[in-house]
Amino acid sequence: MKTEYLDRIRCASLRGRVTSAHEAARWIKDGMTVGMSGFTRAGDVKLVPAALAERARTEPLKITLMTGASLGNDTDKRLTEAGALARRMPFQVDPVLRAAINRGEVMYIDQHLSETVEQLRSRHIAPVDVAIVEAVAITEDGAVVPTTSVGNSASFAILADKVIVEINLAQPAGLEGLHDIWIPKKRPLREPIPIMSADDRAGTPWIAIPPEKIVAIVLSDQPDSTSSVLPADSETAAIADHLIRFFEREIEAGRLTKELLPLQAGIGTIANAVLAGFADSPFERLTMYSEVLQDSTFDLFDAGKLDFASGSSITLSPEKSRQVFRDFSRYRDKLVLRPQEVSNHPEVIRRLGIIAINTALEADIYGNINSTHVLGTHMMNGIGGSGDFARNAYLSIFATKATAKGGKVSSIVPMVTHVDHTEHDVDIIVTELGLADLRGLAPRERAEVIIEQCTAEPYKSMLRAYVAEAQQRGGQTPHVLEQAYAWHTRYSETGSMLEP
Repeated sequence: MKTEYLDRIRCASLRGRVTSAHEAARWIKDGMTVGMSGFTRAGDVKLVPAALAERARTEPLKITLMTGASLGNDTDKRLTEAGALARRMPFQVDPVLRAAINRGEVMYIDQHLSETVEQLRSRHIAPVDVAIVEAVAITEDGAVVPTTSVGNSASFAILADKVIVEINLAQPAGLEGLHDIWIPKKRPLREPIPIMSADDRAGTPWIAIPPEKIVAIVLSDQPDSTSSVLPADSETAAIADHLIRFFEREIEAGRLTKELLPLQAGIGTIANAVLAGFADSPFERLTMYSEVLQDSTFDLFDAGKLDFASGSSITLSPEKSRQVFRDFSRYRDKLVLRPQEVSNHPEVIRRLGIIAINTALEADIYGNINSTHVLGTHMMNGIGGSGDFARNAYLSIFATKATAKGGKVSSIVPMVTHVDHTEHDVDIIVTELGLADLRGLAPRERAEVIIEQCTAEPYKSMLRAYVAEAQQRGGQTPHVLEQAYAWHTRYSETGSMLEP
């Protein structure tokens, strides 16, 4: 073993447990529940899952897999193709796994990201047998120092019977000290979470577990998968501009200051591009209390707009990753990574007054949001943390481009085919065409402003006609039920929502 490995495993009694990924994977048996570190491609274990997939190709082996969120390094793809997944939760983004879920071959439990370990702790779901956690180091006392994400890793390690640690030498040693691991007590003795601002720390910089629980240590040097977000375009720039103008009006009305309130942005191209647009805004001394710290977080640091960012993972594009980790000390004191049950906790979100910016697959005329299912049935990725934030935010904002598929699909429809966020949890809908402020509006008023501000033609005229007929039938929330999904049916049959 090289000296650098010894420096990463500072608990001398654990150095004898270094083994190969294939040997470590032998601790996992058919039918077990496995908790793996990883949150939006960051800080995921890399070698042991690959070995597990290889083994599953030659012997009966199916597991329930829990993570923080999505995994990188094609882990979900490999495990799916090997037939190793019986159940998966709480979030995924892999196309191969998605197809297996939609064929009914893998049972997928889509959960609010704040709730998975809460259900484990309360024994509402099967316990974790083995936790596999990526670490930058193991301390002298046997505590585990995570890498670029925390996610659910801490609770998996604490609650599991056995723990496998992947020490990743590709992750910079400077990550140590970045994390804030705070775990709530069991009810009814639970205390309030002692976080009063985004930069507060409440716990320890490591995951404290009895060292005897660590049954294997695997040495890795494989970097995180990078994000696949696309650069900003004219439409996302327009969305950002609408939001900036909206916040300026909120400042003029005395409801916000130039510091705004802590920002949260969902994962993905639109949310990342919108937040990056704030670099040219008049706002200053911004803070973030979010889940994923993306390229836009560091763009705002570099622009001098952002003072501090709290998240559960760091997920960056290839170029941004090289820049950030080449000069990580520049950002080190402006960051903290927390367990996702803390980053996404309703108590903290409500207390801090988060401005939540998330994305929608589609929105309807009354403000209901579908963020997960295509045509109401086929899972895309999952609800993620958007519900944790939307329900509890100071401002709950959903952004989407007005159309998709070259104009053949409208993102504003008469009725969403699957509801992830009800109209009661949505304050603002914004597209590149405009912004609909839904606060204080009744359903009929909401319909009018969403249609006029956010919808592209010819869908705007089609929605006007739909609403006119619906209102003739009456009701608090008027609909023409036999036509509510006519657009989706037409798309399913012809490939376009447009009328012939």
